[in-house]
Amino acid sequence: MAGETTGVEIVDAALAGEAAPFAERLVADQVASKLASQDATLWGPEAESEASIRLSWTTLHKSSRPLIGEIEALRTDLRSEGVDRVVLAGMGGSSLAPEVIVATEGVALTVLDTTDPGQVADALAGDLERTVIVVSSKSGGTVETDSHRRIFAKAFADAGIDAARRIVVVTDPGSPFADLSAKEGYRKVFLADPNVGGRYSALTAFGLVPAGLAGADVARLLDQAASVADELAADSVDNPAVALAAAWVAAHEKGAEKVVIGDTGSGVKGFADWAEQLIAESTGKQGTGLLPVAVEGPSAPGFADAKADATPVAVGPAEGAAKISVTGSLGAQFLLWEFATALAGRLLGINPFDQPDVEAAKKAARSLLDNPDALEGGEQPSTVDGAVEVFGSAGVATDGKLADILRAFFASAPENGYIAVQAYLDRLDDASTAVLRGEIAKRTGRQTTFGWGPRFLHSTGQYHKGGHQNGVFLQITGAVEDDLDVPDRPYTLGVLQHAQALGDGQVLAEHGRPVLRLHLTDRAAGLAELVRAVQEAGE
Repeated sequence: MAGETTGVEIVDAALAGEAAPFAERLVADQVASKLASQDATLWGPEAESEASIRLSWTTLHKSSRPLIGEIEALRTDLRSEGVDRVVLAGMGGSSLAPEVIVATEGVALTVLDTTDPGQVADALAGDLERTVIVVSSKSGGTVETDSHRRIFAKAFADAGIDAARRIVVVTDPGSPFADLSAKEGYRKVFLADPNVGGRYSALTAFGLVPAGLAGADVARLLDQAASVADELAADSVDNPAVALAAAWVAAHEKGAEKVVIGDTGSGVKGFADWAEQLIAESTGKQGTGLLPVAVEGPSAPGFADAKADATPVAVGPAEGAAKISVTGSLGAQFLLWEFATALAGRLLGINPFDQPDVEAAKKAARSLLDNPDALEGGEQPSTVDGAVEVFGSAGVATDGKLADILRAFFASAPENGYIAVQAYLDRLDDASTAVLRGEIAKRTGRQTTFGWGPRFLHSTGQYHKGGHQNGVFLQITGAVEDDLDVPDRPYTLGVLQHAQALGDGQVLAEHGRPVLRLHLTDRAAGLAELVRAVQEAGE
């Protein structure tokens, strides 16, 4: 893999000078070594109780070693039975790390972190005779993951397959899910370290089990993390985590609260999607924080043309407009970015281990599910333009042509604000929706993020409500052709997906943020019309 040497280079001389005092403060306060020894007092008395049960990630390169043999033994048993297709049902920290690991290693894993019926149906259409599903949830109560478990259990049973033998569970010790798994007799239950939060769990069972069952070399991943552990624990300005945290916070204090992440040939695939949750959910609270912007590469809009409100960070060698370069193997990068994020939390004066605003959208969605009338026919579009229905929160202009509506909406973003595109669609069949990020960024000059719903609710959703309140939110929903029932639940996946979009939009509107929802009555046609309208809006 490229970039085996782990390090952080602050390429921009001005930023290096501004970061130096922050680095020296971290060194003087011995923050890195105290973090490595799991000192829960580092983020103040209000954070201490949470931090005291969230710091085991600092030693996972050692404590996760026993998992290696367990994973390999189960993988061998499954292969001997002809079971070699692995599906992962998990959200946020339970899916993002495994996805990066398998993509980087080039092994196959079907990841379900969606409520889109089409995407779930595609996963069901695979060869069930060869399939095992890993259901990952700290509690088991995550609505998306519970829905996937129910749907696959029924599909196995309907196919005459013993469902319990094809379900592997990753959860916390003593969780309701652990109890349910024992009752149902599921094939294997891996108990993760309970003193690790989801976004720091890449090297726990949540990251290693699905990736290892799919064929990734998880022992090597732990070796890579171990190779940098001592360096990250050192109280030195040469500590790469100290340097990275100091640079982020120095830029933030000068008004660059956005961290634009682009890969420059690191050999790691999709790292920015994992880092996005780590940084946004850890720092985006109390009206402050760092907004990660995952982009397509160093030539992408937002990176190549970054303005004073953003810091371009290269994952890999310094290239183009990069002000910071971070190099290293995947396991090393996991630990480095986790250390840097926790250190940045200390400098920002926030608790990097809680997520106080994530639950709000979940509650709103549950409320809508309990009131089906609010979902079925209770809303009427302000405008219909071709295959696109237009809905907006209070104060958002929704009359006229779609291009004019979008032009006005984009203009409502503050000069140093951002535009968030949130697509509640099928991220495989509707993958081309992602082109909107670059198109909008190029035409508006605003930093633009892109997230697939509902998975972003478990990551950047925290920043949207708790971070800097300068975002505007473009939601995209789509008609469902073939819905899927959720066994023993009073809703379908399509209804759940719709409730999640409306619930999040409702919470954002309550925070005073502009929300424009575009519903595609025909997904393919509507998306084509939307791309044309974005292009026209930027002319």
